[in-house]
Amino acid sequence: MATVVLVGTLDTKGTEYAWLATRLRASGCDVVTVDAGVMPLPDGTPAGDVEAAAVARRAGHDLAALRAAGDRGAAVSAMAEGVELVVGDLHREGRLHAVLAVAGSGGSFIAARAMRALPVGVPKLLVSTMAGGDVSPYVGSSDITMMYSVVDVAGINSVSSLILGNAVAAAAGMAAHHERSLTRPRAEGRALIGASMFGVTTPAVDAARRRLDELGYEVLVFHATGAGGQALEKLAAGGFLAGVLDLTTTELADELVGGVLSAGPGRLTAAGRAGIPQVVAPGALDMVNFGARETVPERFAGRRLLVHNPTVTLMRTTADEMALLGTSIGHKLAAADGPAAVLWPLGGVSAVDAPGGPFHDPAADEAALTSLRSALEGSTVELHEIDAHLNDPAFAVAAADHLHRLITTVDRPAADA
Repeated sequence: MATVVLVGTLDTKGTEYAWLATRLRASGCDVVTVDAGVMPLPDGTPAGDVEAAAVARRAGHDLAALRAAGDRGAAVSAMAEGVELVVGDLHREGRLHAVLAVAGSGGSFIAARAMRALPVGVPKLLVSTMAGGDVSPYVGSSDITMMYSVVDVAGINSVSSLILGNAVAAAAGMAAHHERSLTRPRAEGRALIGASMFGVTTPAVDAARRRLDELGYEVLVFHATGAGGQALEKLAAGGFLAGVLDLTTTELADELVGGVLSAGPGRLTAAGRAGIPQVVAPGALDMVNFGARETVPERFAGRRLLVHNPTVTLMRTTADEMALLGTSIGHKLAAADGPAAVLWPLGGVSAVDAPGGPFHDPAADEAALTSLRSALEGSTVELHEIDAHLNDPAFAVAAADHLHRLITTVDRPAADA
């Protein structure tokens, strides 16, 4: 029987969770309720299968002490830590085939943290009052499904019963599907490659993907929009990937300069920590991303801008910024525990950095390459300078072939090395 884990604050939403549990069981699911609440349960509210005190203890906290301290923020953080650990335990024990939560802002924070820690592919559904706005703080790079509650999560009424009924049906269906998938014999799949892509690097990634397909790999392409880079890093850290073809490192420029598509300071580190072979290129490193033209910060007045479309404005990175980016890439790759190589296209790093293009700036690109050479000095990271544009098919195929060589060298038995 598929099991749906309900995560919620039963001190404030016990009625709603009892309703959810009843309907999940009627749908043929087993249910485990994890109580993330801090205050005592109202009279008549059923306790969770994992009570709040046990959740707090799992993270090394005492529930009575959290109550006595009267610090709601600290208590929510403590319970979020405990829920993440409890939910992880249930998943490892085979007692979790889907997670469902209904919540306001605090409960959404708690549930989303636990959901983000679960592997990709485990069904995660969060019905939230916060789903009508920016959901990136909750979803991050995970595969959480968020549903707007429309009305507040405050009792079962003619509207909430429709919304929560849909959520029950969705969670039950996903849990059953996931449970069946775990018991089916798995066909031997192709090794997975993670690749990064942007609109201005699409020809390169498409050509490299075709070549890797010919070589027997399955390629997962991640759009370098911040969340895409985070997802790539997460899959690399989780051991899903045999190799990484990081042709589009533009998110590093946003992190450095202050654009809107940063993937955070951990970008370009997970594959190295996991020892996964990686080939890296400076795709779209010539640009920092902003929204509509009027959203570009005033401090960048006078910079070279390109309105990519009505909602995206690109800003050319300067020589000084490119030099810092080259150093950053070099230091991150030099620290890698696995084989790494940089392929540098001497003819330009994006579709708009080609000769005659609006961002063509050989001096800025050279500044990045020069600092990269210095940062890699003494390391085992290979640097190959190729007389081609990033989007030339020859460059893309060379990158794919080089990654294949790194992977097959790593996989080769020691006696054959």
